[in-house]
Amino acid sequence: MTRVYSARTPKRDSPPKKRVARKPSTPKTNQKTLTQLHFVLDSSVLRTCPLCVLSYTKGAPDDEALHRTHCGRVQRGMEWRKEEEREALKASVNEVATNVKLRDGSKGRIICFPASLAGKIGTKFTHLLETINLALASPPLTESILKSSKAYLFLLPTVSNSHREKIVGCVIAQRISTAMAIAPSEPSISEYNPDSAFSRPQTQSLVAVDATSGLFCHPTPLPTPLGIPRLFVPSAHRRQGIATRLLSAAAATFIHGCPLDPTKGQVAFTQPTEGGCAVMEKWGKGFVRIYEE
Repeated sequence: MTRVYSARTPKRDSPPKKRVARKPSTPKTNQKTLTQLHFVLDSSVLRTCPLCVLSYTKGAPDDEALHRTHCGRVQRGMEWRKEEEREALKASVNEVATNVKLRDGSKGRIICFPASLAGKIGTKFTHLLETINLALASPPLTESILKSSKAYLFLLPTVSNSHREKIVGCVIAQRISTAMAIAPSEPSISEYNPDSAFSRPQTQSLVAVDATSGLFCHPTPLPTPLGIPRLFVPSAHRRQGIATRLLSAAAATFIHGCPLDPTKGQVAFTQPTEGGCAVMEKWGKGFVRIYEE
């Protein structure tokens, strides 16, 4: 039996397949995908709050938390709770004025205690003083200053609960010995003589307290018993007369049995801010002095 073999012919309508060279596979790694960051030089991360005037770094959790706490205290003030009131009955806290009426008709009270007081009231006062120093861009008061000072707080009942009070003003009164008299910014017409060089103010011999606002002092130290190193009222409670009432209470009670008169040069301020200068001029009628803290 004969076997017959037949050869298969390829189909002409299908061209032969081309071989594609495979790329060598790269080994997989566990490296994370990195994100490239860019510095935007035309916008700063440093922000200044228009409400509390505190500069902080935007995006920094610690700075933003500090700003939130500080801004709330500067605008609304801190609370005077029942814990502090109970301790006030045992500590050296005196109520120096009651039913003090403000311009909007609300009434509050003024308390006074040593600035070096410890306990819960001392802790509350420490937080308040930190807020004040931060708002005024002032250095912390030294321990020796606090030991010779008294704190005067204006307490105002809250609208929601009359048994709860807020600290809406603070004055630190310090025992000092000397201060400098403020020089007038411009000589009066009666004192000015164009032919005499001695009639013009000799600014070279004056001490510049704030050259931008034109605040100068005579360098001669004068006996002055009372100094005001700190004065603060939260922004939401300003223009109600709180600052002047606190200053008057401090001048009347700081030295027992010896009320002081700012118009006689018996009270002095440290280097005041713009708002402090306005209060100083209005309350002291131009006779308040300046002393170095």
